[in-house]
Amino acid sequence: MPRDHHRRRFTGRDPDERDRASTPLELLYDLTIVVAFGTAADQLADYVAEGHAATGVVGFVIAAFAVSWAWLNYSWFASAYDTDDWFFRLATMVQMVGVIVLSLGLSQMFASIGHGATLDIGVMVAGYVVMRVALLVLWWQVSRQDPERAPAARVYIVTIGVAQVGWVALAVVGPPVGAAVAVFFVLILFELVGPLLAERKAATPWHPAHIAERYGLLVIITLGEVIIGTVAALNAVVHGEAGWSLDAALLAVAGVGLTLGCWWMYFVVPWSEPLVRHRERAVAFAFGYGHLLIFAPLAAIGAGLHVAAFGLEHEAKIGATATVLSVAIPIAVYVAVLYALYAVLMRSRDPFHIGLLAGTAAILVLSVLLAVVGVDVSVCLVVMVLAPATTVVGYETVGHRHVTDALERL
Repeated sequence: MPRDHHRRRFTGRDPDERDRASTPLELLYDLTIVVAFGTAADQLADYVAEGHAATGVVGFVIAAFAVSWAWLNYSWFASAYDTDDWFFRLATMVQMVGVIVLSLGLSQMFASIGHGATLDIGVMVAGYVVMRVALLVLWWQVSRQDPERAPAARVYIVTIGVAQVGWVALAVVGPPVGAAVAVFFVLILFELVGPLLAERKAATPWHPAHIAERYGLLVIITLGEVIIGTVAALNAVVHGEAGWSLDAALLAVAGVGLTLGCWWMYFVVPWSEPLVRHRERAVAFAFGYGHLLIFAPLAAIGAGLHVAAFGLEHEAKIGATATVLSVAIPIAVYVAVLYALYAVLMRSRDPFHIGLLAGTAAILVLSVLLAVVGVDVSVCLVVMVLAPATTVVGYETVGHRHVTDALERL
């Protein structure tokens, strides 16, 4: 039913609210994440194609965490305290501006790692400051208006504030890249500990089904990078000397097949069920933090397809084997993390999964070996489609019964 958007108190949403779904505002916020992931994936592809994989991977890990963590902080707060009033809407807009500013600083950060002097994260940190100021104001409102969860809100304020001081200090001091990267990972650990400490004080009223839907939507958004990579590879073939050809058809099949396969794999698991049945911290944080290792490899698959595009345009400085590896490695990480996350949340160690993982690994190795012996990259990528397809077929034939049994045991 339509309502006004006058100021409302941050007293917390009902965690058992029926039919809770992502709001149009949350979807609008997600558009900034699309831009950030796209920028990070483009940078990774550029450096890998140039033969500087180490620079690309380090920069991408930093970028992927920064982008995913910004999204995670916003989404969990919104799940617990979205008032949908003018104040929350404006705070969301400020955080969107921060994500865009962060995205503008990614290329400088990658370049500074490549030069090996000092880590240039000034613009990225400026974007984080913008986001964190808005988030701190929101938590301050919770500390004043929700007495039951005020202790948690105060811990969030302190840990977010201290972490932000650390990021600003790192940007201002500008130590050598090696030392800066080490400090970066220390600050990441501090960031991860903050919510753990806060939720020990008082559990915020996040909504399990809403959170599961939010994560699923970001998976779909991130898979958009795989589609973009497919289009880039097709563009290289279609507008090259070969024009529309068998290679173009194979690349279309490979790109769309990998996208569909990774999507299907993720959504065979009813992620909301373990969250609904076990709201305790271990389950919530396993789900929330574990997905940081889901989003990054999905975006990296798209970057790998970009690398394939560079190779087809004869602009890459790496060979076919390295090109195929740039897609195979993130797929392997994605599959391994997905199965591990399933085992943790479902509290199940299914021997059937060992066979599926072995089959997936064999197909990925086969695709790389085909590249080693000189098989065309497009053919290798088509073979790689069978990697996520292994899980899909396994689920549709037998695995769905295993999921049902695991849910019953919960």
